[in-house]
Amino acid sequence: MVKWIPELYKYKHISFDLWLTLIKSHPEFKAKRNLLYKDFFAINKPIDKVAAVIRKFDVLTNSINEKVGRNFDTFEIYYLIIDALGIDIETYNITRLQEFYNLTETLLLEYKPVLLRDDIPSFFKQLHEEGKTTNILSNTAFIKGSSLRKVLESYGLDEYFTFQAYSDETGFSKPAYQMYEYAYAEILKTGSIAKHEVLHVGDNAISDYHGAINFGFNAHLIINTPINEPHLQPA
Repeated sequence: MVKWIPELYKYKHISFDLWLTLIKSHPEFKAKRNLLYKDFFAINKPIDKVAAVIRKFDVLTNSINEKVGRNFDTFEIYYLIIDALGIDIETYNITRLQEFYNLTETLLLEYKPVLLRDDIPSFFKQLHEEGKTTNILSNTAFIKGSSLRKVLESYGLDEYFTFQAYSDETGFSKPAYQMYEYAYAEILKTGSIAKHEVLHVGDNAISDYHGAINFGFNAHLIINTPINEPHLQPA
């Protein structure tokens, strides 16, 4: 783990991004989720067209969130997608969208995101034993924080985090100052910890590295994807 995140001994508290930092999508999840979109909303278009539109709005809403510092609601993204696929949004009220989300969550837990490293559980156990406090600070889009908590619980990791903060719950997205300010307020509840004693770890140079540095935290950038691939929460 020293090579993964060097010099951890310098910090009292370590904040972690989630997607592409600790977990990644199950290889079968996206394809099955795209089929669920097509079937649930009765979309009369090829599945590759459905997948392309979903990906488009994943990238677009993530980019907007990073620029304005706010958070697109999951249901807002649903409406954008089905409108772009030729479905009258008046056909689906919030209750129906919640039904779709529930099915998506069931699918997510069946095809659960996988850990990026096999030694992540032992790593967090060691941090805990050394007296380090930790948290999750993650932007969300299609998958809400409530569902991600269930994923972390299934891996037995939830017990190691002092708190988990997700953009759909805070209303702000990294790299917004307010998202890091929220995290720091929660961190201070654990004790007297200066900003420079906090390390934020993530894979996104804009949201995780520069966002943390600009707030006053230290930061460690994980490079684990091809250079031209967007660092997004998987759609």
